[in-house]
Amino acid sequence: MDLRNIFNAIETTDPEIYERLNSRREVMHRFTNMGGKIALTALPFALGSMLNKAYSQTPTDIISILNFALTLEYLESEFYASALSASSLVIPDSEAASFNLIQQQEAAHVNFLTNTITGLGGTPATKPVFDFTGSGTYPTVFNNFGEFLALAQTFEDTGVRAYKGQLTGLIANNSVLMAAMQIQAVEARHAAHVRRIRNLNGTAPNECPWITGNDTSEIGSSVQASYNGEENVSQLGIDTSKLPGATVKSATECFDEPLTMDDVMAIIGAFII
Repeated sequence: MDLRNIFNAIETTDPEIYERLNSRREVMHRFTNMGGKIALTALPFALGSMLNKAYSQTPTDIISILNFALTLEYLESEFYASALSASSLVIPDSEAASFNLIQQQEAAHVNFLTNTITGLGGTPATKPVFDFTGSGTYPTVFNNFGEFLALAQTFEDTGVRAYKGQLTGLIANNSVLMAAMQIQAVEARHAAHVRRIRNLNGTAPNECPWITGNDTSEIGSSVQASYNGEENVSQLGIDTSKLPGATVKSATECFDEPLTMDDVMAIIGAFII
């Protein structure tokens, strides 16, 4: 990436930009140093931060949303890392590779979000201290494979809905919006994979790869908050259950419903000390 070409293009469009910032030399120096400190993929967000500063468009709300997402990714990444390192949890050899990959992807999300927040001029949220037993609600989460899978599914389903709930707040930054949608898609794949394992190993024999209504998939009332609202059949004012060939069941399965930030923090708060 040749930053000089980018700055030349910006100057051509707005010759007075450096009156709003520091000198050209200082800005170039900042980005030259930054290139060695953050991932190359985060440099576009750093450029966005510079332009926000120049035109008084502070990305405070976007940074707040990204830190919210970072907290979710901290939880998921550490959850899988703890499971993989727990000598008391026997993950079948047939599934070990997939959970290693999921953990690596969650860790990559943490790194990406951290670099992006820094590139936008924000401060990444500090990783909380987690208690994955939920203060004793899930006492065998790292001893019993079935309970581990149930909580993994709940975290992934919650994550998908959490990202959907924040996408409209990212519309002002197309790069960030696209990245968030890509992460959401990965979380959805994780959820479908965990549901498939629960189906195959008999933990949830009637399980399907997606959420049906507000059904917790035989996990129980302790995770109901993660599924409330999924029974909705109305999209853009249209009752999708009345479309040709549709049923109430299929209508609820077609769309993931968003969760608010407060809803999600209330859910994961049970696992934060």
